[in-house]
Amino acid sequence: MAELLVVRPGALTTVQDRGRPGYAHLGVPRSGALDTAAYALANRLLGNPADAAALETTLDGVGLRALAATTVAVTGAPCSVRVSGRPVAWGAPVRLPAGAELEVGRAESGLRGYVAVRGGLAVPPVLGSRSTDLLSGLGPPVLSAGMLLPVGPAGPDPAPGADACGLPGAPVELLLPLCLGPRADWFTGDSLSGLWRSAFRVSARSNRIGLRTEAGAPLVRSRAGELPSEGMVLGAVQVPPDGLPVVFLADHPVTGGYPVVGVVPPGPALDAAAQARPGVPVRFTRAR
Repeated sequence: MAELLVVRPGALTTVQDRGRPGYAHLGVPRSGALDTAAYALANRLLGNPADAAALETTLDGVGLRALAATTVAVTGAPCSVRVSGRPVAWGAPVRLPAGAELEVGRAESGLRGYVAVRGGLAVPPVLGSRSTDLLSGLGPPVLSAGMLLPVGPAGPDPAPGADACGLPGAPVELLLPLCLGPRADWFTGDSLSGLWRSAFRVSARSNRIGLRTEAGAPLVRSRAGELPSEGMVLGAVQVPPDGLPVVFLADHPVTGGYPVVGVVPPGPALDAAAQARPGVPVRFTRAR
């Protein structure tokens, strides 16, 4: 079996696929790639199955050595890509000879990159997924120097035009469509009206669990007390005691006790949230 050797793990690089939905009743989060469109494109470029496992990098990329010849593709946050010091294409299949080193550089914009390898990463699945879950600890560990990543057998050649569908760049402003509920009635009418006008910012405390906000007008509760823990879903916007919304991402907990003012539907907006750096303005809009 072909393998990739981790030379430089980067700030936070994890193995991700489409996650493990359907286990919330067992206390297992969904997990999976945060920028689903960028992850899907990386696999399409190589002719991989849609659920093939790939690497998700954070800000400063990753360095890998091919122990056998293979082909890779890098998508997501634009960055420099080099093979043994030679510049190669970003967003396209790149051949790695045996012994060659792939250097995925620092993101020029955005936050998260995706490195797919033809055949997918063949780490052992857990509950049907190869995703690393930072909250529960399920799946393979976060990458570290010297780790070996097994590669699965290559499938059919990629279909022509797999890269024809471009991806949007990193957001200058993050617009999040919000479906109000189920606990919007826990907040005053004035603060709910102000939610649509308030300019929040992405907090540096954000991670794969949730996008935290700062600087906007806090939501004000209309009632005291706390809720019993309730089920949480991808995109739920929970409001902690400081009144600043937290948007739950792929590694979110399956229950929580703070009221959920609304939910951001899965799709392009949550993909954009995966690429929003700290300081990017955040606005909530009414979902259609």
